[in-house]
Amino acid sequence: MIALLQGATDTATQLLDTANNLTPVAAPAPELHFIDLLFKGGWVMIPLALLAFMALVIFVERYLTIRKASKTESNLMLQIKQYIHDGRLENAIALCRNNNSPLARMLEKGLKRIGRPIKDIEAAIENNGKLEVSKLEKNIGILGIVAGIAPMLGFVGTIIGVITIFHDVSIKGAIEIGTISGGLYTKMITSATGLIVGIIAYVLYHILNAMIERIILRMETDAIEFIDLLEEPGK
Repeated sequence: MIALLQGATDTATQLLDTANNLTPVAAPAPELHFIDLLFKGGWVMIPLALLAFMALVIFVERYLTIRKASKTESNLMLQIKQYIHDGRLENAIALCRNNNSPLARMLEKGLKRIGRPIKDIEAAIENNGKLEVSKLEKNIGILGIVAGIAPMLGFVGTIIGVITIFHDVSIKGAIEIGTISGGLYTKMITSATGLIVGIIAYVLYHILNAMIERIILRMETDAIEFIDLLEEPGK
């Protein structure tokens, strides 16, 4: 009897072990990688990537150009004043030409017109200043366009994805929550990406504008000081 009970116990133990081995183990949840999410966004991610790349290239190129233009000699106006008082007009013009900055080119235009009426000098300086500012603002408007287009393009990608999901549901004739929710989260990636690209382009656009505003303020200040300098002998 004891032998039979021992055998039955061993058999039950073996069956339990076999059952435990056959019980499926829950698979770990797949990790969510950023790159994988981007690829799930669909074809709309391609133009969004191009917009992001274009915005970055424009910002770097404009930033370096504007930063270079903002570096002028702190004593430029002092030297020009001294040359004018000493009657060395050619030296003042050569100084501006060698400085090679928007401010220097604007002042050079005014120096070359010394001897003409003040109104003519003011008009020449103002026109040249506008030309220099337009050079600094080149392609900056594209950043504003990217900031407006990218979010809308991302939203279009999401709408197309939703239409595709419901089209598949209409064909199958059954609504599966897993299919709908999975499709929606992958398609909304385009909206999130579009918003991110748009926000970054918007910030970069205003950074460059702020840098240009500082240059404009300095140019206007020095232009007024230059005109006052020319009017001093007549006072």
